[in-house]
Amino acid sequence: MKIGIDFGTTRIVVAASDRGNFPLVNFETPDGEVRDWFPPTVAVQGEMRLYGWEAVARQNEPEWSVLRSLKRSLRSAGPHTQIEIDGQHLPLKLLLEETMAALHRELRERSNLGVPPDDVLEAMLGVPANANSNQRFLTEEAARIAGFEVLGLLNEPTAAALEFAHRNSGERKGRGNSGLAVYDLGGGTFDISLVAVGETEHTVIASDGIPNLGGEDFDTILANLALELSGTPASSLTSFELHQLLEECREKKESLNPNTRKLTIDLERARPGWPEVTVPVDVYYERCRPLIESTRKVVEDLLESQPQYPLDTLYVTGGGSELPPVARVLKETFGRRVKRSAYMRSASAVGLAIRASTQAERLNEQFTENFGLWRESDDGRNITFDLIFPRGAKLPSPGEPPLHRMRAYQPAHNIGHFRYLECTHLDPEGQPTGEITKWDEILFPFDRHLQRETDLAAQTVERFAAPQGFMVKEDYTCDASGNLQVTVSTESTGYVREYRIGSWSNGNESNGKR
Repeated sequence: MKIGIDFGTTRIVVAASDRGNFPLVNFETPDGEVRDWFPPTVAVQGEMRLYGWEAVARQNEPEWSVLRSLKRSLRSAGPHTQIEIDGQHLPLKLLLEETMAALHRELRERSNLGVPPDDVLEAMLGVPANANSNQRFLTEEAARIAGFEVLGLLNEPTAAALEFAHRNSGERKGRGNSGLAVYDLGGGTFDISLVAVGETEHTVIASDGIPNLGGEDFDTILANLALELSGTPASSLTSFELHQLLEECREKKESLNPNTRKLTIDLERARPGWPEVTVPVDVYYERCRPLIESTRKVVEDLLESQPQYPLDTLYVTGGGSELPPVARVLKETFGRRVKRSAYMRSASAVGLAIRASTQAERLNEQFTENFGLWRESDDGRNITFDLIFPRGAKLPSPGEPPLHRMRAYQPAHNIGHFRYLECTHLDPEGQPTGEITKWDEILFPFDRHLQRETDLAAQTVERFAAPQGFMVKEDYTCDASGNLQVTVSTESTGYVREYRIGSWSNGNESNGKR
């Protein structure tokens, strides 16, 4: 079963691909309610960790420490980043994997998805347009470990553009490559992508954004304003009380509509005995305006950099965009071209499900994507992309020798874990910025004592205590038909394996030890 997963800052939204329809998945909460989202919330008490709705159920209990979201921590994270919670330092990678595992379990057991027990969940994952290589790798790896078959990664604004084009395909016929700008203001990030929308294909022209701005910032502004009006310093709140106040402000913010004139914030939710505070919405909106203005400036700069693509529609989506002054400020500049999504919180998830339903290999005559693999760098502190065959590289003609690329290095681990992928675009540092499609994974024994093992996946990957004094070589070839193969060998033992590489072909090994 194919699905799209929009891993948001404050909500995880899942859409299914069902015979040309892309419905949202509903989850049953512990109190029997039905929600069309899953919270990326973590609750910790000592050695106990709860996720999702079970974690939300503990947020009113002071003995539990609650983390509202992992996504903001992902922006600056590496494979070994730790988060302090409940007096502990826990690996972010572990928390992310367990969050994904909880989502996988809830989709199977407490949702309306109706997954047969032996059916694999094939997922297209959304990431911010400005996500770095570490964030993309950690997101994909966590989903894979949790049990999802990861089809690929797609930038969230691009996914929203697919949803828009799908719903408006008839209306947009005959407009050629008209410019669609997707304004995606989520819970913790802002992205803007300019997309040339054609009748049969859509091309992402440029993307930009602000990685640390979203709806949570509007919650904080409202909380600070309520404390200011009550004469209470924010520094007097404990972390539990601040969490409770932010939840109160989030709920009141989400209840806003264009006719709302005031908000009543119940400070007693944070600390018993504290009063209610009335906040005029015009004062609140004025405090939010500088943040909204900063997003408008990013949009204007992006459009000015691409004058050959005149703006046809500014498609506004993302939960943070529900705040009434967002569309108001944008209309001051872009007028009637501003179109608010009817599915503010779910457009990206639907677009991801659409992409999952049409995913296919596209390697013919030339590389239409950048092909390579993830590697560790900086002694394992970061993940980097190693480009093997660049986008646009011509395939050999029939009868010509295959393309060759070689890599040689001293191994740092006992087992090599090769994770192959293709991506649409690379940034100036050579790291993926566009859509990512997962290819095969290969395990290769660098340690000679493991070369007779039949199940390397059951072995623990460990770093060598000292340099081993031998070289590993990877020899990549691509023939006229676009067939990719890698030969991996260890210099010290003469151990060699050949693998045919494909998109989700499970690393078909063509030859064994030679």
